[in-house]
Amino acid sequence: MEQINPQTPGDGPRMADPALLRVIGRHSLGWLVAANAIGLLLAALLLWPELNAPLAPLTYGRWMPLHLNWQLYGWCALPLVGVLVYYYLPDDARATWAARLALGSWSGALLYGGLTWLGGQTSGKPFLDWTGSARFAWSLALLILWLVLVTQGRRRGLGPWWAKGLLTALFPVPFLLYWAAGPKIYPVVNPDSGGATGASLLGSTLGLLAIFGLLPWLLRLAPREGSRPRRVFAAALALTLSCFAGISHGHASHHQLDQIIGLGLLLAWIPLVWLYARSFEWRADSRRWLGAAFVWWALLVGTGLLTFLPGISERLKFTNALVAHSHLAMAGLVTSLHVALLLNLGRGRPLRAWTFWAWQLGCGVQVAALLWLGWREGADPFLLSVRGGLADACYGLRFIAGGVMLVTSCLWWWDLGRKIHEPQKN
Repeated sequence: MEQINPQTPGDGPRMADPALLRVIGRHSLGWLVAANAIGLLLAALLLWPELNAPLAPLTYGRWMPLHLNWQLYGWCALPLVGVLVYYYLPDDARATWAARLALGSWSGALLYGGLTWLGGQTSGKPFLDWTGSARFAWSLALLILWLVLVTQGRRRGLGPWWAKGLLTALFPVPFLLYWAAGPKIYPVVNPDSGGATGASLLGSTLGLLAIFGLLPWLLRLAPREGSRPRRVFAAALALTLSCFAGISHGHASHHQLDQIIGLGLLLAWIPLVWLYARSFEWRADSRRWLGAAFVWWALLVGTGLLTFLPGISERLKFTNALVAHSHLAMAGLVTSLHVALLLNLGRGRPLRAWTFWAWQLGCGVQVAALLWLGWREGADPFLLSVRGGLADACYGLRFIAGGVMLVTSCLWWWDLGRKIHEPQKN
């Protein structure tokens, strides 16, 4: 294979500043640890509801926004931010300082948002819970990140046309999120929607697939084999977008055949994306994490399609089964993928091998326990109020598994944040 010049922006791998990699790892995994710790507290409050009394007014409802938003805007977002920083910023102390500013602003806004949510300031909008001064702080943090990417990226070279186009597309994001978080834009509960539809789920997933398609290029992974998997990926994305445009939108029902077919199209994407991912050279220690992400994705799509079907959807809606499905997505798919991303940012301390299995097993136990509880709950909602019964058994399994996952994430934070001691040269 022809050697690629690593100094050419956008055309090959790079040796990033180790200090920069530690900053990305510490901020990303720090929020995973924080969100997991709050998740363990929430699991304890479900298992022992009487603990809410001594915590008042900081009871279950006050902590839930922190868990959801710190997972989404912290752990689920910062590794992707790290990929952007890795791609655009040069390898020097000035760029590392700028990265600290951007990631520090991001984490500062998340911390401030957490204080406002604990204080009861919330919009009630799922996953868009920025209100009051926290809304401004969050948008400002996004704008600071964009300015760092542009100013520091110009020093290094912004790369090919698609890299410049990506930065241009990211510019309005801080303003759009500020606008969307406003109380008058759309109601917390939309009376014109029956909930998630095949069109909405397909559309959001196609956006995620487009992001995944960019990741190997932003990571500057060396292509392997031929270009056929990458061409098939691009063609399939265009074809699926046309199918998405052809099915009904808006107030659609899960009883409509086109909605079921639209969601079912995602099953075909699993082997396509796997072939696409294999057409790049991923770091050896990241490959099993990437493989685990695909296993969780297959389970996510398969169970998502089943729970969308008429009859099953009615039984599982508003039960712990949907919580299990969110764990499949966040703790299973997203976490496995994001650990793989962090490992591909550059050479760092290796993660302890056993933590891979500890995380996967803990996630599997949580998902299985909550899915079973949700299935039984749909037929007999009263079982949630019976102490010492099935609900407590499932919540107990969830608590134990959550403890294992919290310890595991703490070890990742420690390992990826430590310095590598290079051997001294004579």
